[in-house]
Amino acid sequence: MPRVSGGDHGGSLTWSVMVTCIMAASGGLIFGYDIGISGGVTAMESFLKQFFPHVLKKMVEAQQNEYCVYDDHSLTAFTSSLYIAALAASLAASKVTELIGRQKVMLLGGFLFFAGAATNAAASNIAMLIIGRMFLGFGVGFTNQATPVYLAETSPAQYRGAFTTAFQFFNGIGVLAANLTNYFASHIPGWGWRLSLGLAAVPAVFIVLGALLITDTPSSLILRGRIDSARAALKQIRGADSDVDAEMKEMMHSVEQAQINNEGAFKRLLRREYRPHLVMALAIPSFMQLTGVIVIAFFAPLLFRTIGFGSDGALIGAVLLGSVNLTSILVSTFTVDRYGRKVLFMIGGIQMIICQVAVSWILGAQVGRVSDAPMAKAYGLAVLVLVCVYAAGFGWSWGPLNWIISGEIFPVEIRSAAQGLGQAVGFVLTFIQTQLFLSMMCCMKFGVFAYYAGWVCIMTAFVTFFLPETKGIPLESMSSIWATHWYWRRFVSLQPELPK
Repeated sequence: MPRVSGGDHGGSLTWSVMVTCIMAASGGLIFGYDIGISGGVTAMESFLKQFFPHVLKKMVEAQQNEYCVYDDHSLTAFTSSLYIAALAASLAASKVTELIGRQKVMLLGGFLFFAGAATNAAASNIAMLIIGRMFLGFGVGFTNQATPVYLAETSPAQYRGAFTTAFQFFNGIGVLAANLTNYFASHIPGWGWRLSLGLAAVPAVFIVLGALLITDTPSSLILRGRIDSARAALKQIRGADSDVDAEMKEMMHSVEQAQINNEGAFKRLLRREYRPHLVMALAIPSFMQLTGVIVIAFFAPLLFRTIGFGSDGALIGAVLLGSVNLTSILVSTFTVDRYGRKVLFMIGGIQMIICQVAVSWILGAQVGRVSDAPMAKAYGLAVLVLVCVYAAGFGWSWGPLNWIISGEIFPVEIRSAAQGLGQAVGFVLTFIQTQLFLSMMCCMKFGVFAYYAGWVCIMTAFVTFFLPETKGIPLESMSSIWATHWYWRRFVSLQPELPK
């Protein structure tokens, strides 16, 4: 089979590694579909009539300004409840992943997501909705923890960024599919919302089938003492004619170093030499959430209705937003391993800051603090364009790079624990934001976008000064970037070289 030569231990781009990574990355469909579906469903009148009639009454009577029409904590609980379950799952997933492997955790996540989709589609009361959302949360928590790690451990170093970006690409496909589903389902009177929620079973089936067709990662198999299986798995993804001895030697050395100290992985994270890893495990997912993209993605239809779009126009705007995001992820896929991580972080950050400040200014000038008159159409379209440009900036920076960085910077002995901690932090912030965003918009009005722009300024500066460049560095050699960094070298020293 033809191969593209690589630069690390014969790490070549084989058909096997491409198929394996694509099937694993399909786990992003689960999270993406959920992000896209909830905001559209909460804007459907048939859904509001059955579960939240008081919100529908506010819409019809229009007694409040548009900023506050959807400010209802029971409505936002429908969206945010998923993330409490995802938080619990992400913490448990670290230990479960070490015991049963990345591949089986992805399989478990798919089954749980299927159960959640079925429960939500059949819901007859708010309690069933919440229970279904919690099943979905458990599924998201497990797959989001295991999939980026799986991709980082399987990919050749020189293509790792592109393959890990595939998780975000499938995430974008899920968002776009959900937005399209919402648009067509909104025209089905009475039960269209059931179709939107029930079709979440499709990405669940996709990830289950994908997990059944792939092997576990060599690193995970070595951690569980299955050396022969690890060698066979590495041979399969690198190619039958490749020499995997050198890569196996480094993997086994990393695992042996991890097992010398019998401390738990979470306790080990607190040691001084893992200080940069702990900081990144907390900072990267926190900053990703504070870009504001999660709440914009969740509540895009409600945002577009706030600025004067009709029901159909708001859903079409969400579809356009999803399309732009998906296209921009492709840009990242083809550039991240060529230009590196930090350049994309900085370009995307500047782009998001400008767009958020501009949206805040337009809303402040045209709508003000009380939206008692519709925004002029030209300004509404300008907001739509700016939100799309903002989504593009996120799509080729923080969107995929969050998963890339969190999957590649941690040594094997703390990889699952650090990934689980990062996911837990992300889910906590997602829960808080999805629960409070509509109240924030009601209280802060147009200033909510300036608030997120301020966070993007902080995180762009942080990445510029404190995040090392990881492009093309094998996972087993990643400690060198910390030992040579201007700040982190005070905590980390270079490990002795492996015997040749």
